[in-house]
Amino acid sequence: MTSLQRLMTTMGHQEPDRVPFVISVTMQGARELGLSIEEYYSKAEHIVEGQWRMFAKYRHDALNPTFYGALEMEAWGSPTLFRTDGPPNAGPPLVNHLDEIMKLVPPKVEESPRLQEALKAIRLMKARAGDAIPLLGVVISPFSAPIMQLGFDLYLQLLCERPELFARLMAVNEEFCVAWANAQLAAGATAIAYADPASSTTIVTREMYLKTGWQVAKRTIARIHGGVATHFASGNCLPILGDVAQTGTVAVGVSALEDLAAIKVACRGKLAVMGNLNAIAMRHWTPVQAVAEVKAALAKAGPGGGYVLSDNHGEIPWQVPDEILLVIADAVHTWGRYPLDWIQQEGAA
Repeated sequence: MTSLQRLMTTMGHQEPDRVPFVISVTMQGARELGLSIEEYYSKAEHIVEGQWRMFAKYRHDALNPTFYGALEMEAWGSPTLFRTDGPPNAGPPLVNHLDEIMKLVPPKVEESPRLQEALKAIRLMKARAGDAIPLLGVVISPFSAPIMQLGFDLYLQLLCERPELFARLMAVNEEFCVAWANAQLAAGATAIAYADPASSTTIVTREMYLKTGWQVAKRTIARIHGGVATHFASGNCLPILGDVAQTGTVAVGVSALEDLAAIKVACRGKLAVMGNLNAIAMRHWTPVQAVAEVKAALAKAGPGGGYVLSDNHGEIPWQVPDEILLVIADAVHTWGRYPLDWIQQEGAA
C-alpha cells in the first residue's frame, strides 16, 4: 500500500497493511539541513527539502508542509518570536481591550507574504510527492486562535462576560480559518488538521464547549472543502468525543494523559484516532522504553483499524533524540503490521 492508501483505509475504519505512522517532526528539518530554526522557516524550499528528508529518514506516512502556529498571527499583523531550540511563538496579543474586537478584519490569504510562502511549500511538495503521499495542512480553529490574539486572561473574560463580542470574533475568525484551509487544499494539501486545544475539557467544560467551540467547529468544518482531523494538542477530549463526532471531522488527535483504549472504544466506527505517544516524556525515553510505548499504543488502539500512531501534541520537541525517533519508526514497522497477532500471543503469555 502507498501511504495515502494506508491512511484512507484507516480513516474508513478498516485494517490496512500496517498501522499508519505520522510523526510531527516540523522543526527537525532545520537540523537536517544545518540551518537555524528561523532560517529554515524563511523559505518554502527549505521546508520542502527538510520534510522530504524527514519522510525518508523516519519512514512515516505523511508530509508536513506547515510552518508553525504563529504563522497565522503574522497574517493578522503580529510578530513571531524565534528560538534557537524550540518552536516559534506568537508575539504580544493583537487585542488589548475587548472593544478592539469590533475593528478586526480577517486578513486576506492572498495579501500575506508569509501565508503565500507556506502555500508555495505545499505546491512544491505536492509536485514532488504526487498522489502517493498525503500532505497535511493545518489551521488554528477560530475558537482557539483568540488564545494568541487576546491572551488567556482577556479571552476568558470575553467568554464569560461579552457574548456579543465573542460572536463577532468568531465570525471574523471563521472567515479567515475557512479561507486559509481551502487555500491549502487548493495548493495540494490532502487534508486539514483543525487545531482546537481551547475546546478540550482540560480548558473548558463540556457544557461550555457545546455552547461555543462545538458550534464554531460545526460551522467552520462544513465550509472546508476536504477532510478534517481535529487535534486537541495534548488536551483531554474523552468526555466530548461523541460531540466531536458530530462536527464533521473524521479523526481526532488525543492526549497522552487519557486512556487510549477507552478513547478507541468511544471513537469506534465514528472517528479515527491519532496519538498518543507522549512527546514531552519522549525526551527522556530509552530505546527499550520507546519500543514498549509503541507496542502499548498499538495493543490498545490498533486492532480493527481506525488508528494512526502519532505523538500527542502535534509537534515533536527539538530536544527529542534522533535515536529515539528512529527506534519508534522501526518499532511501528516491526510491530504495526496487521493482523497484529502478537497482541493475543503476548496477552496469553
